[in-house]
Amino acid sequence: MTEAAERFDPVVREMMQANRANWDARTPVHLASRFYGVDEQPDPFRWFAPFEWEDLGQLAGREVAHLQCHLGTETLAFARRGARTVGLDISGASVAAARDLAAKADCAVDYVRANVYDAVDALGPRRFDVVYTGKGALCYLPDLDRWAEVIARLLKPGGRLYLVEFHPLLNALGPKPAPDEGPDLLLRHDYLQGRGAIRGDSTHTYTDGPAVDGATESFEWRHGLDEVINALAGAGLRIVRLRESEELPWPRFPQMIPTPSGWWRLPESAPRIPLLYGLLASL
Repeated sequence: MTEAAERFDPVVREMMQANRANWDARTPVHLASRFYGVDEQPDPFRWFAPFEWEDLGQLAGREVAHLQCHLGTETLAFARRGARTVGLDISGASVAAARDLAAKADCAVDYVRANVYDAVDALGPRRFDVVYTGKGALCYLPDLDRWAEVIARLLKPGGRLYLVEFHPLLNALGPKPAPDEGPDLLLRHDYLQGRGAIRGDSTHTYTDGPAVDGATESFEWRHGLDEVINALAGAGLRIVRLRESEELPWPRFPQMIPTPSGWWRLPESAPRIPLLYGLLASL
């Protein structure tokens, strides 16, 4: 870690190091999974909702940074749209895999291994028209005020952040009912921040891949929408648009049904609730 990440409490630094080791261990699992399907060279655009491209606008010739990019399966889409693209991730194994996948796809993407809090130092003088992040990124960040300051420093004047993240309500729902329960979704976890890190220790991830070998411990933090918006406003960004969507790129719950866009939503018999949100902010 460089100076920015070193300013965290030693306990929090150890948690972030545990997350780095966990994502290193997850990488071969995800490469072997049908969920990512990297052997089939899947279309990178499948990870995006149609409204994302509407909000992002023209990207050809623009500088785009994808923070917490993991395997870079989404990052490739920006390069395909003509953007000069860089992906950044805390996991060295993920970055190595992302470089390999980009080479196989014949996409010009620069990948950098760094903690997101160190992104300004890691990316040097480079500044961006668009910073993109989300879909399981913010839960690994202990401090959104510091994160928002990093975003503001990475953007060019007039640059935009586009955050597409799982809704706090989704994170508050249990992933699946217990055997003795009905099919209804129940609130099982905090929606709001404030209770500190949540420790996990699992040999399996959200994919169908094999068991994780080695570092299974990870830590997550809850962040309500108010915390996200206030952090960005405090760093000098202006909220341009906020969307809430009932769709997800994969079926998180067994009762979900496919949509015309190729994503998934709860059936008509279920309440309409937000599962994902898209936040566009400008500097």
